[in-house]
Amino acid sequence: MKRRTVLGLLGGAVVAWPLAARAQQAKPVSRIGMLSLASAMTPIEDAFRQGMRDFGYVEGQNLVLEYRGAAGRADRLAQLAAELVAANVDVIFTMGSEATRATRQATTSIPIVMTSTNAVGLGFVASLARPGGNTTGLSMLGPEVSGKRLELLNELIPGIVKVAVFWNPNDPSAEFSLKETQVAGEALAVKLQILETRDADAFDGAFQAATREDAAAVILLPAPLMSRNAGRIATLAMQSRLPTLFYSDDSAKAGGLISYGPSLAAMHRRAAYFVDRILKGANPADLPVEQPTKFDLVINLTTAKALGLTIPPNLLVLADEVIE
Repeated sequence: MKRRTVLGLLGGAVVAWPLAARAQQAKPVSRIGMLSLASAMTPIEDAFRQGMRDFGYVEGQNLVLEYRGAAGRADRLAQLAAELVAANVDVIFTMGSEATRATRQATTSIPIVMTSTNAVGLGFVASLARPGGNTTGLSMLGPEVSGKRLELLNELIPGIVKVAVFWNPNDPSAEFSLKETQVAGEALAVKLQILETRDADAFDGAFQAATREDAAAVILLPAPLMSRNAGRIATLAMQSRLPTLFYSDDSAKAGGLISYGPSLAAMHRRAAYFVDRILKGANPADLPVEQPTKFDLVINLTTAKALGLTIPPNLLVLADEVIE
């Protein structure tokens, strides 16, 4: 073979190899929509990003995240869900019951991975084992652990007689949590003072009513309104000298006395598993909905001392985190 021919073949190979290599190494870019009531991605929601990285998805390389936050306005969720549908994303990750409901109303074809309370009761899925439709993900046990929260207050304040319960009727899942709390109240012989808090302006009046009726503590039922206003609620609780029990650890860190509930960070990170499965061809209708396996008990000792409360040693031993 002539030298010129050999060089020509080698030169062609040099040109062809990088092209073939790039074609082989190129990965499809997945576009994931994210819908939340929050205004911007929170540390809890950022856990989803970490979960995606665990499965090999890197923003700017093979992953694009389209985040839409409603800044606490539930009335904006429908519009934001429609934007994600129009953007033709591959999957929509919805954070919370309200975001899930809005997205399900916006599309029946784009797969939805949710974190929600009582997904079956709210009609988001047919069953946990076989969701059906285009929605799967994680269903929080918010209602089921409401009784445990009341038991914790009973341990903290033995012989407690009355507890004020703040709830937001506008939240789709709040009614389930309220019913579970009422059942627990009857079992523990604790009288419940049910107080509606539909917006942030309602908290002042709710604390005044709780104080007026001699409530010994306040339970905040799961709803984004409560977690968004955790700092303000903690301040009002301190002024009223009332212990508060929340459902998320960030609320205890904001000044609440105790929080107990599923680890939201762990759930958001696990949601990436469902997204990955769907991107690889799984049908959401056949992906069983999971329930949380990790629960966090957080106690704020600084708040306890300010209220003049002594936390029983058995509760401190059980705590996943103690804030001092």
